[in-house]
Amino acid sequence: MPLEAPQQPESASRSEDLRWLAGFLLPHRVALAGLLLLSVSTSLLVLIQPYLTKLLIDDALLAGRVDILLIIVGLIFGAGLLATILSGLNRYCYTRLSGRVLFAIRELVYRHLQTLSPAFFSRNRSGDILARLDGDVAELQRFSVDSLFAAVSALLGLVGTIGFMLLLSWQLTMVLLVVSPLQWLYLRFMRPRVQEQTRQLRERSSDISAFLVETLPAMKFIQGMASEGREAVRLGRLNSRYLDRLLHLQLVEFATAAVPNTLTSAGRATVFLIGGYWVIQGQLELGSLIAFASYLGMAAGPVQGLLGLYMSLARVQVSLERVRYLLDASPDVDAGGTAVPPERLWQGILLDAVSFHYPLHDDDVLQGASLEIPAGSSVGLQSPSGSGKTTLVDLLLRHYDPQAGSIQVDGINLREFDLSLWRSRIALVAQDIVLFRGSICDNIRYARPDASDAEVEEAAQRARLGGLAKRLPLGLDTPVGDRGTRLSGGERQRIAIARALLQQPLLVILDEATSAVDQEVEQEVLAMVNQVFAGQTRLLISHRDSALGSCDGRISIVDRKLEILWHLGSV
Repeated sequence: MPLEAPQQPESASRSEDLRWLAGFLLPHRVALAGLLLLSVSTSLLVLIQPYLTKLLIDDALLAGRVDILLIIVGLIFGAGLLATILSGLNRYCYTRLSGRVLFAIRELVYRHLQTLSPAFFSRNRSGDILARLDGDVAELQRFSVDSLFAAVSALLGLVGTIGFMLLLSWQLTMVLLVVSPLQWLYLRFMRPRVQEQTRQLRERSSDISAFLVETLPAMKFIQGMASEGREAVRLGRLNSRYLDRLLHLQLVEFATAAVPNTLTSAGRATVFLIGGYWVIQGQLELGSLIAFASYLGMAAGPVQGLLGLYMSLARVQVSLERVRYLLDASPDVDAGGTAVPPERLWQGILLDAVSFHYPLHDDDVLQGASLEIPAGSSVGLQSPSGSGKTTLVDLLLRHYDPQAGSIQVDGINLREFDLSLWRSRIALVAQDIVLFRGSICDNIRYARPDASDAEVEEAAQRARLGGLAKRLPLGLDTPVGDRGTRLSGGERQRIAIARALLQQPLLVILDEATSAVDQEVEQEVLAMVNQVFAGQTRLLISHRDSALGSCDGRISIVDRKLEILWHLGSV
């Protein structure tokens, strides 16, 4: 279902959001000042050219002065050349500043998303989050930078053109000044309609992104189910809904622009009618009318720009609400701990009367669960599906904190450890292996980016990846494909085990880590794990009895409590 922005007073929300957005411009004050100077200089060079045209006609051509003609032509050429150079420099500097603002906003939102628990991502569609992180953030960047320069350029252009127009004919200028208030009143009436249509269009765009994020990684399954046609029809319906909203927005924007443009055209026609009559009557010079007409055309741009800026504020408010929804989401765990995890466990891990239920759910998954895992022991966990095995892993990794009770490591509450350091000391090898685009070596080294090639090679050998590396033309440098699609399930799991070996963890968790290999290979891998991590604490989760046979003890989750099936002895 679509995400919903938190409700708050519109005026307070708008001012707060705009202040937040302006904060991304403050670190670039010097660059902004330079860009504004370039923009002002370019605008002044553009503004002076119609007046030079007026002088060319009245003081040179009609007066028959060749010397003045040469001077004015030289000034027109020089002003145009300098304006072109400054415009190119302005565009380069603008692109650099715009990119920095875009990346700053996107990185801030992404870093905040990294603090949120899996519950947030399970509640919200990945495609919707992606649409906000991409399209809506880009809209904020465009508005934050473009609006400033558009406003300055439009105001400067409008003041300059009105000044020259007053100099040429104040009477004709007054005709145009009547039009702008009427345009603003009409746009004020249309603004909420544009905002609502923009919001609906953003939601339909998120629907398409969510569909693609969901179906593209599952294409092999879709083909296996012969469901290509059904999914194509779904995409067609989503596209139709998007197009319907887009056309509605186009109609609203057309109606929004049509009336102001008509008023502008009426004002221009009135000016030509009156000005042309005055030229015929000898009350106005021809050069003055031509120059006035040029400034009239130039004035239309700034006026439309300011009115368009007023309307774009309605559109960007939608993006602000959608991005702030992500930033307003609160982490489920407090990362304020400062204690440094030990190099190895000396006492063990203690679960003391732990109770936990997921956010928005009332039923406990664990209730008063207590367990002591001695340091250096190998513990097997075997329970029915849905009993809480994954929940226990999430609590150990502090994706969530228990609502009651505590988890202690060597007598220290897990909440007191630095969250990032604690997680870096836990090696999780799960059934669903996460591999990133890159080489086998890159994915193994992900656990420790500073690891040497020799350490990566050793971890790969211990995880029985040596044979695979020899078969591949590039060895460990062979790309794994998107999400590891070029490798078998067993190969992906061996890479995950090699990654865990390289990590040198405090606690090793194997969650169905050998489910994709046969029992003979499973025993080899587990024997290797027990050898390499001898003396370190291990938690093995598996539905196979054979995988847990070498454990020091075995536990299960029964009626939301941890139950010891057989002895957990100290090592």
